[in-house]
Amino acid sequence: MPCVADWLNSPLGIVQGIFAQNGPNPDWEKKVTEYFREKLKENNATNWVPSLNDVPLHYLKPNSLVKFRCMVQDMFDPEFYMGVYETIDPNTKTRVLHFGKYRDVAECGEIDLNSSQMVTLERQTFYCVPVPGESSWVKEAYVSASQARVSPSTSYTPSRHKRSYEEDEDMELHPNKQKEQHMGSIGDTHGCGEPKRLETEASAGHQLISPNCSPPLDLNFPLPGEKGPACLVKVYESWDNFKVNDTLEVYGILSVDPVLSIMNNEERENSSSLLDPMECMDTVEEQRVHSPPASLVPRIHVILAQKLQHINPLLPACLNEEESKSFVSSFMLELSPVRAELLGFLTHALLGDSLAAEYLILHLISTVYARRDVLPLGKFSVNLSGCPRNSIFTEHIYRIIQQLVPASYRLQMTIENMNRSRFIPRKDYTANRLVSGVLQLASNTSLVIDETLLEQGQLDTTGVHNVTALGNLITWQKVDYDFSYHQMEFTCNINVLITSEGRSLLPSDCQVHLQPQIIPPNMEEYMNSLLPTVLLSMLNKFRIYLSLLRLLDYSISDEVTKAVEEDFVEMRKNDPESITADDLHRTLLVARFLSLSAGQTTLSRERWLRAKQLEALRKARLQQQKCVNGNEF
Repeated sequence: MPCVADWLNSPLGIVQGIFAQNGPNPDWEKKVTEYFREKLKENNATNWVPSLNDVPLHYLKPNSLVKFRCMVQDMFDPEFYMGVYETIDPNTKTRVLHFGKYRDVAECGEIDLNSSQMVTLERQTFYCVPVPGESSWVKEAYVSASQARVSPSTSYTPSRHKRSYEEDEDMELHPNKQKEQHMGSIGDTHGCGEPKRLETEASAGHQLISPNCSPPLDLNFPLPGEKGPACLVKVYESWDNFKVNDTLEVYGILSVDPVLSIMNNEERENSSSLLDPMECMDTVEEQRVHSPPASLVPRIHVILAQKLQHINPLLPACLNEEESKSFVSSFMLELSPVRAELLGFLTHALLGDSLAAEYLILHLISTVYARRDVLPLGKFSVNLSGCPRNSIFTEHIYRIIQQLVPASYRLQMTIENMNRSRFIPRKDYTANRLVSGVLQLASNTSLVIDETLLEQGQLDTTGVHNVTALGNLITWQKVDYDFSYHQMEFTCNINVLITSEGRSLLPSDCQVHLQPQIIPPNMEEYMNSLLPTVLLSMLNKFRIYLSLLRLLDYSISDEVTKAVEEDFVEMRKNDPESITADDLHRTLLVARFLSLSAGQTTLSRERWLRAKQLEALRKARLQQQKCVNGNEF
């Protein structure tokens, strides 16, 4: 039986063995998938697999098994490859069958393009990036759990006898193209004459100098300042189950063969005269984007892929499994003290305002659980007004949220940012790719919009579009991507918290006006002192608490539904002018999240009454503030 090192370090050897046993029979592919699925179920085997999120590319062995936690940023057109092909030994005339799956380049030997055994198949390529805004504690926890053993790999020399499957397939369809295969230097060099792999990681500007000496390569990260690898993820089955912005964990074979690197500018110029213009329909820019150097954008040939329910490393990956249910049951026993501790911690962070802390907890566990026509159910965006007009307080509130949730981003709402930033992803038809924007975020990301930085100024056309996009995101939980000739709607599930002095310019589901009970003489010193006082064990319980409660099911019995309806009718009788259908909807949302925050998956009368009480306190506070300054809240 193969040992661990075999299926981790030489997965293609395992695939070759299964292919040899089963021949071109299609069942061999299922057996490969099943083999690796069973291997990864063994004792913490997933932790043995090196992750591209944690390990620099130059530490990973080419053609080894790797994993990658990522978001699908774009989907390229499907590509054809030789699933099975036959080679002929020029000396002995021996014929050998090979598999093309999980490879980018054909093995040595003369390929018989007219073989009856040849099978052409299709695969889909996703352009994937690390989860935007992923918190540092998430990354650190995944690194700590890893048991992968890696060491810097030696430089490798390109194999001149290899060629890409796409090129071979193209030759089959267009035999006159064979002359292109002998132009010399595709893949012979890997970076301005240097075959050595570049040991470069993505940097804050999203751009890397591509080794073909062309302009900087934009890695297309949605958020500024992001680091990490981007990958071309090649999927062989069930790719219809995945879509743009899905969060995935993929296990597959790492491909960094230099033959994948596109020609440098000089080679392109030298060879352009040899190419028939009609045969090169891709633009130069499209070639750069779709065939970037493998040392900067490696390929992963997927054996197993799964959508992630969440990216919190402190929780089991799938809560539906039997082993996970015991984890959930155990944590539920200590839910009440964890909630009390979290409420106390957030109360201190919000300058002693326990009502605002209650609503912040409800906001952090909210999630879109269904859609009724265009209406997203379960969203609970909060406008925290009354914030001090300095970035110290709001910046520290964001830092605290960042330590509690797996993914987040703070959007500083200044005139300059509104006018200059690209919020909405757009289709670049020249490069044939989706250019990312700030609002291309993974599900359950916490977006904190800091409106306290907004000053007087003029919004230009871009600024107006960006503000409109934020309003649509908050109200409808959707972003309309710009495809030039039309807009394409992408639904999302983003938790939006708006911090502002007065009432926000943006819509929200609930406005909570901050009433500080503490006025610290030194705001920065006070806010900096909060996190260090929390034990790491308790901080981890906060993190589990907020992620877990988002995933729980919730229902309202017919009996309670009837009681709520009767109560609402009574409320309308007593105060017909101020009680609206929106009030009922919001109070039901508050009651939902109050119940879940206490670990209850059904609504009780007690929680309904508590929700009404919180709403009454919140409204009274807004009314009081309106009377004080005469502004409409």
